[in-house]
Amino acid sequence: MTDKQELRIYTKRGDAGETGLLYGGRISKSDLRTEAYGAADEAVSALGLARALSADTEVQRIVKRLQRELFTVGAELATDPSEYANLQRHFSVVTPDMTEALERDIDALGAQVALPRSFIIPGASAASGALDVARSVLRRAERRAVEMRDRGLAPNAELLRYLNRASDLVFMLARYEDRAMPFERLTAEDAC
Repeated sequence: MTDKQELRIYTKRGDAGETGLLYGGRISKSDLRTEAYGAADEAVSALGLARALSADTEVQRIVKRLQRELFTVGAELATDPSEYANLQRHFSVVTPDMTEALERDIDALGAQVALPRSFIIPGASAASGALDVARSVLRRAERRAVEMRDRGLAPNAELLRYLNRASDLVFMLARYEDRAMPFERLTAEDAC
């Protein structure tokens, strides 16, 4: 290996519209599994933007942990059920402890935030707007994971609980980010 070894990020293996699953197997890039782990990946990116925009160290800490955990989610979603035992041997999977940690964070943030009784319009601040985008993407990942479960492609039921709580936590993080703003800046009181 030379000091300036050429490293290319393209493999050309996906040029025909297929991609590889973790631990083997090729599927269409339009496959439900690709949609699910792609949404998890999008959420990681949206959370990265939110973390970069937030000045709050607690928000940054929680968001970075979520980003790391969503790689675990993505790995599960990208593994064929026939290879799930292999995944468990070599990688982390979503656990009840992970979901419970999200619940503790939701409760801790909720104790510090008064929620308005009307719809919240995203975008009161740049950081909360990015968090709300991440929340929406997590909800999409959750919908795709439910469909995977319904088709027998997601053997870990905890994955669905985790995604549900993760989007709840990101909702609370956005509200926490804007906790000092008056409700008028946050809500759509005249909507619906």
